[in-house]
Amino acid sequence: MAVNIEDLKKNRKILASFDYDVTPIDKGYTDKVLYINVGDGKIISKDVPAQMKEKFIGGKGYGLKLLWDATKPTTKWSDPENEIIISGGPICGTTQYSGAGKSLVVTLSPQTEIPVDSNVGGFFGPFLKIAGYDAIEIQGKSDRDVVVYIDAAAGHVEIFEDPGFKHDSHLLAEELTDLFANEDKEKKNIGIVSAGDAADHSLIGMLNFTFYDSKRKKIRLKQAGRGGIGTVFRNKKIRAIVAKVPKIGGNINNVVDLDTIMERGRKFNKEMRELDDSQCEMRKKGTAHLTHIMHDYDLLPVHNFKFGMHPDVGKIHGDVWMSYFTQGVPDGCWIGCNMACAKGVDDFELKTGPYKGQKVIVDGPEYETTSSLGSIMGIFDPEWTIEANFYCDTYGICTISWGTIMGFAMECYENGILNKERTGGLDLNFGKKDEAMQLLHQVARGEGFGKTAGLGVKKMKEIFIANGWGDAQFINDIGMENKGLEYSQYISKESLAQQGGYAMTNKGPQHDEAWLIFMDMVNNQIPTFEKKAEALYYFPIFRTWFGLQGLCKLPWNDVEPADNHLTDEPAKVPEHVDNYVAIYKAVTGNDFSKEELIRQSERVYNFQRVFNVRMGKGLRLHDAQPYRAAGPVTREEYESRTERYDKQLKELVGFDPEGKSTEEKMAKTREYRLGRYEQLLDAVYTRRGWTKNGIPTIQHLKNIGMDLPEVIEVVSPLQ
Repeated sequence: MAVNIEDLKKNRKILASFDYDVTPIDKGYTDKVLYINVGDGKIISKDVPAQMKEKFIGGKGYGLKLLWDATKPTTKWSDPENEIIISGGPICGTTQYSGAGKSLVVTLSPQTEIPVDSNVGGFFGPFLKIAGYDAIEIQGKSDRDVVVYIDAAAGHVEIFEDPGFKHDSHLLAEELTDLFANEDKEKKNIGIVSAGDAADHSLIGMLNFTFYDSKRKKIRLKQAGRGGIGTVFRNKKIRAIVAKVPKIGGNINNVVDLDTIMERGRKFNKEMRELDDSQCEMRKKGTAHLTHIMHDYDLLPVHNFKFGMHPDVGKIHGDVWMSYFTQGVPDGCWIGCNMACAKGVDDFELKTGPYKGQKVIVDGPEYETTSSLGSIMGIFDPEWTIEANFYCDTYGICTISWGTIMGFAMECYENGILNKERTGGLDLNFGKKDEAMQLLHQVARGEGFGKTAGLGVKKMKEIFIANGWGDAQFINDIGMENKGLEYSQYISKESLAQQGGYAMTNKGPQHDEAWLIFMDMVNNQIPTFEKKAEALYYFPIFRTWFGLQGLCKLPWNDVEPADNHLTDEPAKVPEHVDNYVAIYKAVTGNDFSKEELIRQSERVYNFQRVFNVRMGKGLRLHDAQPYRAAGPVTREEYESRTERYDKQLKELVGFDPEGKSTEEKMAKTREYRLGRYEQLLDAVYTRRGWTKNGIPTIQHLKNIGMDLPEVIEVVSPLQ
C-alpha cells in the first residue's frame, strides 16, 4: 500500500526527538558530533575534543576514532554497539574547487570484521555540516524500521517509524523528498542516505547518497560501496537518514581566505576545459574512459581475473559508454565540481526484474562497473551492464564486490565446484547473461543461491571447501579476496607494486588506497624494490588525506597540468598538491605544508592498522594475497601468455623453460612470484616503520605523534 505523504507530514509516528541550536561552521569545522542511538532513542550533541581534532582531522579520521571509542576488541559487526559514522572533513562542502563534496563512512565490516571506510559523493555530507555537525555517529539497533530526520533550519532531529516506505533506493528517495520538500525548489536542499532490499539479505550491502540534479530535475545516487556498510545500516533497522538545509551558501565553510580557493578553482577549471578532451575525457565518459585503456595494457579483468584482454572489448569501449551517457549536462555530484564525471544514462528501459518496462536514470557505469558487471563475467553487452548497474544501486549491492563474486562463482561452475544442483538450476558458465541477472534479483529477495553468493567470496570459499566440492588450494587461489573484501577491478599479476597496493591495504583490496598500475606497468616509474616500497609508503598515506578532508581524488591526477611531465615527481602532480596545501590553509587558517599533509595522514593510517590489530587482524598473514593476483593459476592462463612467462623464467629466474611441461613452468613461476611478494612485504614494512609482522613500532608511533596510551597498549605486547 502506498504511503500517504500528506497524511504523513502531519501524523508520522515520532519515536524520539531532539532540538538544538545550530552551530555555525567556522574555518571548516563546527566541532560538534551528532550522536544517535536508534535502539534507546538517545540523541545528543557531543563536543569534539581538541586532541581528536588535532590527531584525526576529520572524515575518515573522525570515523575511526569514534568507532574505536565505541567498540571493544570483541565487538561484532551486528552488535548494537557497532557504529556507523559519516563525516566530511574541513574542506568538505567547498563549492569553489572541484571534488570537495565527499564524506567518509566508517563501520565494522560484516565482510572483514575490521574497520572499513568508504568515500562517497552526494549532498548528505555537506548538508550535515550545514546542520551544525562535523560527524554523525549512529549506534544501537532498533526493533522496527526507522527513519532519522535532521532539519538544519529548525535545529531539530527526530527518529520516526517507517510507515511503509518503498525499500529500493530510487523510489525511497523520491518518497522522502516529497515528504520533506514543501515545494519543488526545496528538493535540492535534501540529502538522503539509504540501502535497498539486498542489504537485508547479504553481507555486501552498500549505501546510496542522493544528490539532486537540477538540470534533469531528478534525484540521483552515489554509493558508499565497500565492505557491507549497507548491511550494518539495515541490521540496525534504519530505512534512511535525511538531512534538509534551508539554503546552500557560497561560503559554506566560513573560510579564512576565500579568494585563494577561488583562484585555485578557476585555474583547475581552466585545465579541465582545455586538457580533459586530450587526457581523459572525464566530462564525456567519466571513469569509463579507462575500460579500453586497461584492455590495451592487458589489465582489464576477464573471466575472474584470468585474462587482461578479450576480443570483444570493442563492445564496451569508452566511446560506446559515451554514446549512452547524456552529454552536455553538468554531471557533478556536488555543487561546483567541474570534473562532471558522474555520468548518467537517461530514460533507460529495464528488461527484467520488478521494474521491467519502466524507464529510469542509471548513474554510471563507472570504470569499475564496466568490468565488475561485464568483462569479469565474460559479458560484453553494455545494456546488460547498465541494467545490472541500476539494480545493484537500487537494491543496495556493491557492484565491485558483486562482480568479483560472480567471476569466482562462474569459474567454480566451469570447474565442477558448482553445478545446477548446487546453484538451484542456474547455469553459471562465463557469459551467461540471463542466469547472472536472475542471481542478482535473487540476492535482493534473499532467495536460492543468491543467499550464498551474497555472503561474499571469503565465506563462499569456506563453504565450498567444507562441503568437499573442490580442491582447497585451487579454490583459495582463484577466490579474489583479501581480509574478506573482494578485489577491485585491475589485473595485478604483472605489477608487484599493485599486488602490494591491494593486499597491504588496511581495509582490504580497494584501489583507492594505492592505485599504482600506471606508475608500475605503463610508465615504469618504480622499477626497483626501493622505489616500490617508497610508492607503497607515500601514496596510501597521501591518498588517506583526501578522506580526512572530504575531497575526491579524481581532480588530483585525472587531469594534469600541461607541463606536469616536466616536474621532478610527475606521479605526485606537484602543482595540484600545492593547490591542496593552499586550500587547506585558506579554509582553516592553519600553517600547513606538503610535509604536514603526510604527517596528518600517517597518524590516521597507522591508527587504522593498530585498530585492525586490536580486532585480531592487522598482521603479516592478513596481507597475504590469493595467487591469482600474482600469477597464472591454471594451464589455460599460462599458455595464453606462454611467451611472456617463458621469457620471465629465463631472464628473471634463471630457469630454462625449454622442454619443461607447463606444470613445471607454472610451479617455478609460482615459487618466484610468491618469493618476490614476501620480499616486497619486508621492504614496505621497513619503510612504513613497522615490524616484520606488519605492526607499527612504538618508536614510529612516537615519531608521528600517534603514541596515544590506548594505541601503545595494543602494540606493546607484539613488539
